[in-house]
Amino acid sequence: MYNRCNRWQVITRLHLVLSATIFWIFCFSIVGTGLTASAAEMSEIQQRGYLNVAVKDNLRPLGFRDDNGNLQGLEIDLAKHLAADLVGKADSVKFKPVANRDRLSVVLDKKVDFAIARVTATESRSRIVSFSVPYYLDGTVLVTKDTSVQKLSDLAKQKIAVLNNSSTIAKVRYYLPNAELVGVNSYEEARQKIESNAAVVFAADASVLSGWVQQYPQYRLLPTKLSTEPLSIVMPKGLQYDKLRRNVNQAIARYLENGWLQQRSQYWGLP
Repeated sequence: MYNRCNRWQVITRLHLVLSATIFWIFCFSIVGTGLTASAAEMSEIQQRGYLNVAVKDNLRPLGFRDDNGNLQGLEIDLAKHLAADLVGKADSVKFKPVANRDRLSVVLDKKVDFAIARVTATESRSRIVSFSVPYYLDGTVLVTKDTSVQKLSDLAKQKIAVLNNSSTIAKVRYYLPNAELVGVNSYEEARQKIESNAAVVFAADASVLSGWVQQYPQYRLLPTKLSTEPLSIVMPKGLQYDKLRRNVNQAIARYLENGWLQQRSQYWGLP
């Protein structure tokens, strides 16, 4: 198992580099950009003076509401930073909270300029929308409150909660083939399983479980990541949106190069 973990660490580091490189080339070579309530091009957005952006409002720490009802999180910060670059003011952005099922449709239906709502860039999705350069590399991690669990090998024959029918199942089976998987239908059910000792850990996305740890400090994330999945801004296809697409990609490239995205990710407790 120790050798398996070492191989995983090497593979993961290579995967990170390759993912960033491939998506950099991919995103700069395809066409896409934003829409508003009427499909706005870059010149129209600058003329009206604000962005329309779809975000999450219930997903700590990417996009959620604080005690005063104000939106905050990494994706909210990113939208404001883009507003400052594209239209001149960080507060020149109108947020449209969306459910997971609507993250692509609001772009396709031209209700927003683009969506920053924890969307993983995939080949199938790229057939209908365009993706920006990734702003965060998400992936499967494990959360637990059991202090005796420190590494993957400690879970060789333990019970691991996973969301039913999720892609996480295959990843856990690959790294922990002898573990017993416990299917759950929600994150809350997973927490109940751990609290009742029906499972030792829960495997899910790092971007979600980091918010879990912030809400329930008795839990912690294991340092091992089982996969790498790029989160990108969703933009519509079309030559008329080429300038906006290029501006968004160039802005994210700057944020990556100058360390702003890494700093904000760390600020919000993302691994």
